[in-house]
Amino acid sequence: MTDLRTAAMTWIADDPDPRTRSELSRLIAVKAWDDIADRFDGRLQFGTAGLRGALGAGPNRMNRATVTRAAAGLAGYLNAHGGGRVVVGFDARHDSDMFAIDTVEVLRGAGLEAVLLPRPTPTPVLAYAILRLGCAAGVMVTASHNPAADNGYKVYLGSGSQIVPPADAEISAAIDAVGKLVDVPRGKGWTVAGDDLVEAYIEAVVGQSMTSARDLRIAYTPLHGVGRDVLLRAFSRAGFAAPVVVAEQAAPDPDFPTVPFPNPEEPGAMDLVLALAASSGADLVIANDPDADRCCVAVGDRVLRGDELGALLADHVLRHTSGADRLVVTTIVSCTLLRRMAAAHGVRYAETLTGFKWIMRADEPGSRFVFGYEEALGYCIGAVRGPGVVRDKDGISAALAVAELAAELKAQGLTLLDRLDELAREYGLHATEQWSVRVTSLDEIDAAMATLRSARPAILGGHPVARTVDLLEGSPTLPPTDGVTYWLGDPTAPYGRVVVRPSGTEPKLKAYLEFVVPVTGAVAEARTVADRQLAAIRASLQQLTGLA
Repeated sequence: MTDLRTAAMTWIADDPDPRTRSELSRLIAVKAWDDIADRFDGRLQFGTAGLRGALGAGPNRMNRATVTRAAAGLAGYLNAHGGGRVVVGFDARHDSDMFAIDTVEVLRGAGLEAVLLPRPTPTPVLAYAILRLGCAAGVMVTASHNPAADNGYKVYLGSGSQIVPPADAEISAAIDAVGKLVDVPRGKGWTVAGDDLVEAYIEAVVGQSMTSARDLRIAYTPLHGVGRDVLLRAFSRAGFAAPVVVAEQAAPDPDFPTVPFPNPEEPGAMDLVLALAASSGADLVIANDPDADRCCVAVGDRVLRGDELGALLADHVLRHTSGADRLVVTTIVSCTLLRRMAAAHGVRYAETLTGFKWIMRADEPGSRFVFGYEEALGYCIGAVRGPGVVRDKDGISAALAVAELAAELKAQGLTLLDRLDELAREYGLHATEQWSVRVTSLDEIDAAMATLRSARPAILGGHPVARTVDLLEGSPTLPPTDGVTYWLGDPTAPYGRVVVRPSGTEPKLKAYLEFVVPVTGAVAEARTVADRQLAAIRASLQQLTGLA
């Protein structure tokens, strides 16, 4: 334990935060060596998702020392690429405000201009500010929809999009090159942005309006996050009646007391807003995740899948825009319906790796990005009325767009569910489901992926596997990524697709299941068939991986 104790004492001597110094000292005093070993099992790795992890003392945790080192590395990278202005935002999680202050101090100490958002703010506002202020980079302190014990550090460059290779590796190398933290210079004199920045964002979002229908009753929850105030202002500016808000989840609360996982996709997360919708007679239910970059929607007690809302928004955008230069984009794990819709509308289509950092880089020469989405409740309304607002997923503009669609349909005596049935009749029923398993050890994920690659099953869910694609091999249009795709059956008939990959932000193995059934009779009958097929495919995957 001598080496571990030495490493811990060295870390304490360089830690700028008395709280985490004391925390680690207590662990040493009680000889909690297993806990300490985990905290010193490498450092929290910086990648295309920035940093994300549990709060606490040690290099393998999120803390002021980790953030200071990251900020110093980012500053070094930016100065090596011409410097510039950096805007920094933060959510309402534990220590987010301190991490943001550490960041602007380090940026100023490195001679960079820094702008700090004045209060806990949705991630889309930070993404907007990068372009609005002409910044070289942006930092958002958030762990999005992770549990309360986590925090994170998301980095954007001047394009307004999140970083991708090789910038991630270059920033990571610059972080590694940072010496003692006591030697990292800090400065003052940063700018605090005014409310005019949020006002400009709201005006830009409202300016993307595609319809005038506004008669709609909405129930809303920000899930204890920072989306409420900006969303309510945007809806008021657009002419909607104020949504009713779940009182227990209305104010930012970093402990997320009503939900173990503040993610609208998690079971139970939507219960309170669904109950409020039922008691208030709401036509539409909307939820944001805690940093408001994701949007979840329900009608009655039916929570829409991410792919369903993606199809509805894509259809809405394509019906209210024109031009063969329009581009719609989704990811390799999202539903294949968008490809069919793009072909029917005569517009361009692109498919990327998961994450909006890739979606927003799919622009083709001469194209006009009008919509992009990923099935994990991420949506971006693009250049439908003038330039797009952000180059990232935006749960607030998506909420406004789906409210407009719902109001438009209500005026016709229809709902979002009716429109989904119409799309199924037109394009076939594209039923999707996500199967995910949270693990305690990443070794379980590695073992499952190795099995999926080596087994190469001939049958899944009773359907022949027509083609297996190892995504680690890459392709002419996609870089390598850790994942496996199985194509089931014949795409000219009912067919299925399965994509399995590790989560990029959580200790989860994720499988994205899709089964497509032509609708020749009632949509409900096709849905029953598809649901049965998805259940069979899921059971096969559970047996194959040994995970449940």
